[in-house]
Amino acid sequence: MEKVKLGVIGIGGMGTNHVNNLMKGLVPNMELTAVADIRQSRLDWAKENLPDSVAIYNDGNKLIDSGNVDAVLIATPHYLHPDYVIYALEHGVHALSEKPAGVYTKQVRKMNEVAMKSDKTFAIMFNQRTNCIYRKLHEMIQSGELGAMKRVNWIITDWYRNQSYYDAAGWKATWDGEGGGVLLNQCPHQIDLLQWLCGMPVKVRAFCHEAKWHDIEVEDDVTAYMEFENGATGVFVTTTADAPGTNRLELTFEMGKIICEGDKLIYDKLSTNISEFCKTEPEGFKQPEHTRIEVETDGLNEQHIGVMKAFADHILKGTPLVADGIEGIRGLTLSNAMHLSSWLDKTVDLPFDEDLFLSLLNKKRATSKKKEDSGIVFDTTGTF
Repeated sequence: MEKVKLGVIGIGGMGTNHVNNLMKGLVPNMELTAVADIRQSRLDWAKENLPDSVAIYNDGNKLIDSGNVDAVLIATPHYLHPDYVIYALEHGVHALSEKPAGVYTKQVRKMNEVAMKSDKTFAIMFNQRTNCIYRKLHEMIQSGELGAMKRVNWIITDWYRNQSYYDAAGWKATWDGEGGGVLLNQCPHQIDLLQWLCGMPVKVRAFCHEAKWHDIEVEDDVTAYMEFENGATGVFVTTTADAPGTNRLELTFEMGKIICEGDKLIYDKLSTNISEFCKTEPEGFKQPEHTRIEVETDGLNEQHIGVMKAFADHILKGTPLVADGIEGIRGLTLSNAMHLSSWLDKTVDLPFDEDLFLSLLNKKRATSKKKEDSGIVFDTTGTF
């Protein structure tokens, strides 16, 4: 079986998880041939735990230049994602980036311009798109059977993190190291799914509370209101401080309501289109009848492994990716808009002023405190 030779750049929490999956043979069409990290402790870990066939580098660009890889998986701090993607694509190497695509849209826009000119594959680790629940919902929305969307509410608060999590890495939870908090680290998955399912909003009003529950610089509690082009509205709530947390997505359409919660997809299907019923029904309080359906799915949910399999198959056979890398700018646009709205304390229209966003981000970066790296690497297995 032909395999893609992969190098992993950044072997911290997520990078190590990917390395372990590869070493277990869970991605049969891919072979780990190299790793890179700038920290001596992680290089020492690689020497002790990986076979001699895996080359070890102290610089990601050296790995890309080595000739040992066909592709790279980039699992570095966020600001570096576009730099490594650009370098890989410009040097004839396929690239799979961890989320987010970057920290600010101007940076990612430059990366996308390079990607669109390249003949190499560029993908992004939006592993929640492999979840059968969201895949089936996307299929139902795209088919038109649900009618127009009226409302979306997503409360995603099951991202609980202790202070020790933030203290483990020097770059985490700082404006200069990470570029944001829950919106940039945990919630790119849900923000991507939000735009993938519902499309991009045209207005955002957000309240991003910085250091509300933890001793950090960035946001750990967010509530955002959105308006869409067709008049639909939405609310998005997230935090890393609630335990037990909630993950409930509720969408209302002309033909009923969809609830995604607890690995189930529940559809309260109306007997008739609510827009038409509202205009023609003579009884003032009467609602259309509805039937509750637990929607069947194919049950598949491969997460990171599914993204990596699809990435390799795209390189080898030209089959579809789970998520094209250039799509990463959409969710980042939404999270940047939430930050900007909160910083300006007002509603922001999309597209927003990218130069203004960057200038305000850079002001925060200028006063960002340097932290020591504890050297602790947490096991990220199952944290998707």
